[in-house]
Amino acid sequence: MLMTKKHLYIIFSFLCLIIFAGKVCGQQRPIRHPKRNQFIHNIFNKVKSSITVSPPDSTIKATVLNTKSVVPFSEYQGKVIRNITTEELGFEKQLTDTSKSLNYYGARLLNALHTDTYDWVIRDNLFIKKGTILNPYVLSDNERYLRSLEFIQDARIVVKPVKGSQDSVDLIVVTKDLFSITGSLDISGAERQKLTAEETNLAGAGQKIQITTLRDIHRQPSYGYDFLYSKNSIAHSFITGTAGYSRINSDRTGRDNVQATYLLLNRPLVSPYSRFAGAFELRFNKSDNVYRERDSLFRNYKNASLDVWAGYNIGLKRLLEDNKNRNRTFVAIRYIRNNFSEKPLQFSKGFNTLFNNVNAVLGEVTFFKQEFYKTNYIYNFGTTEDVPYGYNVAFTTGWYKQLDLARPYFGINANSYVASDKGKFSQYFLRSGIFINKGRLEDASVLAGGSVYSKLYLFQHFKMRQYLQYSYTRLFNRIIYDPLQINNPLGLRNFRADTLRGSQRITLYAESIFFAKLKILGFQLAPFGFTAATLLTGQDNNFKRSDIYTGIGGGLRTRNVNLVFATAELKLVYFPRKAQDMNAFRISFNGNIRFRYNTNYIRSPDIIQLNVSDVNNFYQN
Repeated sequence: MLMTKKHLYIIFSFLCLIIFAGKVCGQQRPIRHPKRNQFIHNIFNKVKSSITVSPPDSTIKATVLNTKSVVPFSEYQGKVIRNITTEELGFEKQLTDTSKSLNYYGARLLNALHTDTYDWVIRDNLFIKKGTILNPYVLSDNERYLRSLEFIQDARIVVKPVKGSQDSVDLIVVTKDLFSITGSLDISGAERQKLTAEETNLAGAGQKIQITTLRDIHRQPSYGYDFLYSKNSIAHSFITGTAGYSRINSDRTGRDNVQATYLLLNRPLVSPYSRFAGAFELRFNKSDNVYRERDSLFRNYKNASLDVWAGYNIGLKRLLEDNKNRNRTFVAIRYIRNNFSEKPLQFSKGFNTLFNNVNAVLGEVTFFKQEFYKTNYIYNFGTTEDVPYGYNVAFTTGWYKQLDLARPYFGINANSYVASDKGKFSQYFLRSGIFINKGRLEDASVLAGGSVYSKLYLFQHFKMRQYLQYSYTRLFNRIIYDPLQINNPLGLRNFRADTLRGSQRITLYAESIFFAKLKILGFQLAPFGFTAATLLTGQDNNFKRSDIYTGIGGGLRTRNVNLVFATAELKLVYFPRKAQDMNAFRISFNGNIRFRYNTNYIRSPDIIQLNVSDVNNFYQN
């Protein structure tokens, strides 16, 4: 059955609700000051001469950018911050030339639907304070952190010397919004449609509201929904709170048949100079047989989970007095409890990583050094992208119980990030973990590899960057761990078959991307091509019986700065060797790509994951 007018009306109503809430719930729009905008414009022009060796600004006509984030602030080290002002630019403005703006009907229409971010929202995300001594590293960290907010496209902190004073400066925090109303549509013929509408900066107050509706004629009822609300930096605490309720949550095997209620509080380590980080997550799940499956097939379960962790940055007071010492030590502890009050009959006996009771206490010590380069033309064309360099080495230990099997755990997660002045960025990692049971090593794992972004090559009509990723994974004496698979970023991306399992995996991925000068209707174009190969050894550990699976493809990334949306990607992949009933060709579209660099070297203590991207991966797409 096709969508009726009633169904379309319901979906349209949800969209209108989000737009209406963003306009009605907000206060009066922030008043724009033409003189201040001109002042900001002049300030950027004045400071530009001091940073043109490696231009740190992103504009619509962006130059090639490659500079250490701390460079623009180094000359002001030790001066007193007299005052801090903010300037919140709408998405129609150019960051480094506020005297110019996009002036066409589309921009005016979008501006009518958009509420600019309020001053107090930006201040809630500042950890620099007036009256304190200017630390270039803290300043650059805060600028980067602002750029990481999902409703901010770009940010700059401008230092203004105070006339008549040799030891004081003023700071001007300039931010540029992203258009905050987004959405996605997933259509699988006339039988299934899924629509998501999202307002990431409701009323300009750093709030996010997301509504998803699903229509599937095989469900009873055929309609389902999902609702999420999130608030950024509650009361200047840097804690993001998220609450949600869903009737279409995944049942961990891909079916949208779970009722889920959850609450999440998360505080990242926003800077190496911050003291605390941690998170709290409470979740309740219950599966519903909405697809009317037979009892022998339906996975009936009910569970409640609690996951909480906290960590502390050691010796921070001493380190604040010595900018030359960038090495840090962070200690953290985590408690996990996942309890099934009802368990699927199919997994009532034996170990299963998805449907077993879990109780764990894990502790971790992380040694790290974290700094950043500002660059561009990786994914977001001319927009500033912050790439890390430094290292982090985490040692994890603890007690992990699944069903009645309780074992101590030991692990290491080591990462090195390297950035060159010529714009080449790379990561190398080694991850290993073991469980010990009655003197035996169980579920022992080794994962090693790296990734490299080449420097940006400049040609007359285009710019080119190359990317290479490689990894080796081995699993020994498997008891509980899932076998190694290739349908993940550590194997073949977009490969959907899940029946291929093994104990050893070798993967190589290479990509070339070309940023063309040619524009079509304002859209910047970046065609790319890639090839990938994975060698998988079966669970019998017989290397001679390994199989090779490959993928080859290409696509197009595009972005229209006049529409101020994120980068979109259309990709086509061909798999010469198939598995199960998968198609040899796969087409995918992603309308919201942002370069997912590692913004934080600190994570919650965890066992080594072998089939998913680690949070410390340089590339996680």
